[in-house]
Amino acid sequence: MFSLRFLPFTLISSLLTICLPLSILVESKGCSINAIYSFGDSIADTGNLLQEGPVGLFASIGSYPYGQSYKMPTGRCSDGLLIIDYLAMDLNLKLINPYLDKSANFSNGVNFAVAGATALDRTALLAEGIAMPPASVPLSSQLDWFNSYLNSTCSSQSDCAQKLEEALFLVGEIGGNDYNNAFFQGTSINTAMTYVPQVVQAIVDAAKKVISLGARQLVIPGNFPIGCSPSYLTLFSTSDSSAYDEKKCLIAYNNFSMYHNKQLKSALADLRKSNPDVSIIYADYYEAFMHMLDQASSLGFDEDSLLTACCGTGGGYNYESNLMCGSPGTTVCSNPDQHINWDGIHLTQAAYLVIAQSLVTEGFAYPNDKVQDIWDC
Repeated sequence: MFSLRFLPFTLISSLLTICLPLSILVESKGCSINAIYSFGDSIADTGNLLQEGPVGLFASIGSYPYGQSYKMPTGRCSDGLLIIDYLAMDLNLKLINPYLDKSANFSNGVNFAVAGATALDRTALLAEGIAMPPASVPLSSQLDWFNSYLNSTCSSQSDCAQKLEEALFLVGEIGGNDYNNAFFQGTSINTAMTYVPQVVQAIVDAAKKVISLGARQLVIPGNFPIGCSPSYLTLFSTSDSSAYDEKKCLIAYNNFSMYHNKQLKSALADLRKSNPDVSIIYADYYEAFMHMLDQASSLGFDEDSLLTACCGTGGGYNYESNLMCGSPGTTVCSNPDQHINWDGIHLTQAAYLVIAQSLVTEGFAYPNDKVQDIWDC
């Protein structure tokens, strides 16, 4: 069994460098969860955008240096594996295949997440003056894919409910692109805060939908601290030292992330009350990331590059929005396992591993007893 709980970080890192096949790391018994169904954006996309044909910022995800630590590009927005991959492996499941790969095996779940996805539909965002890239796939479309999948695989409603009762649903991270697109188009923080209730409601509505279909175990993550992202640190840099915290992250944008997360946690508390028979777990990506920064040295990360991208070019954060990782003129660091950030927007495989460990073993996902019920194997 591969376990995030019992292997030390240094040993796991060496396994990842060797890139052992999952058949060596995974056994097929012991856990009560037999499938994962995932919705979200590039934090969880294991290849859907690649199947669609990535354009714009994500045009290079299907080729090196993306996937270099995994020894092959897979459409993941990282040098290797993602949080969802580690959560699956720790449940003795194989990696969850993207829905748009019609040749894939979906016996252990389906990943509907798409890089660039938003929580809100295009019409809702346009009503707020936020333009969206043409290929964006909102959460509602991912739910439509899920319904199509169920219609093609379940013999009856009760058959579906039984299948979903033994599955884990990862609903998010989602919403980050709703805010990214707003901020990158010049929206103020105060204005963006008015969108938060709509974004949170879209996430909760998705959770309600899968619960109505039979889901009984959900993990719903909050947003990362965007003020620590090289993209934000580059685009919103200022000479005002008071704009930065002791970690050199942008205070105002991190406060915005916390505002979203606070609203989401409150909504999930209400959702638990109305669904007492369902395990609804909040995954605190924000605090897990901050904890990783605090423990960076002991985790093997280079303290001189905590807020700089491994792959990119330009400025103090190695990020240029018009020259994303993989574009001509960009370079990639020689030691991505010692970096937290991969391309200015997404994290490295090593960082995602630490986040996954934090969720399963260190109390950054709660209620903790529900986490242990799921991963007690």
